[in-house]
Amino acid sequence: MTSESQALAIQLLSIDSVTPDDKGCQQLLCDRLSQLGFECETMQFGEVTNLWARRGTTSPVLAFAGHTDVVPTGPIEQWDSDPFKPEIRDGYLYARGAADMKSSIACMVTACERFIQQHPDHSGSIAFLITSDEEGPATEGTVKVIQALEQRGEKIDWALVGEPSSTHTIGDVVKNGRRGSLGARLTVHGIQGHVAYPQLADNPVHGVAPALAELAATEWDQGNEFFPQTTFQISNINAGTGATNVIPGEVIIDFNLRFSTCLTAEQIQQRIETILQSHQLKFDIDWTLSGQPFLTAAGELVEAAQKAIKEVTGKETELSTAGGTSDGRFIAPTGAQVLELGPVNESIHKINENLKFGDIDTLSEIYEKILQILLSTEPE
Repeated sequence: MTSESQALAIQLLSIDSVTPDDKGCQQLLCDRLSQLGFECETMQFGEVTNLWARRGTTSPVLAFAGHTDVVPTGPIEQWDSDPFKPEIRDGYLYARGAADMKSSIACMVTACERFIQQHPDHSGSIAFLITSDEEGPATEGTVKVIQALEQRGEKIDWALVGEPSSTHTIGDVVKNGRRGSLGARLTVHGIQGHVAYPQLADNPVHGVAPALAELAATEWDQGNEFFPQTTFQISNINAGTGATNVIPGEVIIDFNLRFSTCLTAEQIQQRIETILQSHQLKFDIDWTLSGQPFLTAAGELVEAAQKAIKEVTGKETELSTAGGTSDGRFIAPTGAQVLELGPVNESIHKINENLKFGDIDTLSEIYEKILQILLSTEPE
């Protein structure tokens, strides 16, 4: 026997919605949410399908946020079962998106179904913000929906993002913030030539190497109570023609910094360009700010999640800002409290992605408890 939450998860996981294709996942959600009194609005931006569904017209607004798109499967022959034919083996559910994050969406929907049945006249509003562009460029998804909501004066007070935040067991870790992400493509110009006549050329690889060493050794900050130190990592270096006897005329370097609230993106850019200039390099640099750091240090949402996890699992939860970015970075700047709470993340993006089948019901129960704490008209 499978529960409602487990059955819906399996239904969603059976759809091969590789980013940015939703493939009907959101319509499936609309069919269930509309029966609960949600007004469902599809927001299409380019190839990306987004869903904004809301029940209620008053504040506060608790929004469940997530994505129906999944990353590509990788070599299907390396999977032990078809990634889009969910399979339960030894108590684990295997499918692409099982942990990241279709199971979370299923839990959100069923939690609302049970909560609304018990509290049809709940206070405030419940909303869903679902995109099919989280695993892709993330330019036509949540960020565009938030812009549209801001333009018409709709505000989210609390956003519960279903990203896989847990480390060992459901709820042992929740993400109450994320570091910012600043990427760059650095092009250093030299003069191409023959390796036998280096005096007639200018090797940009040799020129940039000391600067890269300095950047890699730089201590950007010391972090703070909630964030680790800012990190600098080189991800790609490309130069040369492929021939061993040609000095390259330019080298292209991609790097990324994950930064805390101790610094701004502008401060980082200035420091890096100053270091590059100190090495007398001829360079161009293109910056990409993927997200600002955000933090929900305290407040009703964090307290509700901690209480709900304790009541359902009997365990305390750890607040963390570690990991990559999420769509929470687009919601937090509006003033909303943002928290990520979802499955164990050990297998995400891997071959044979999975989660413990019983964790689905546990997570749905936690979401329901959070709804009760925040929006129930009866005292807890």
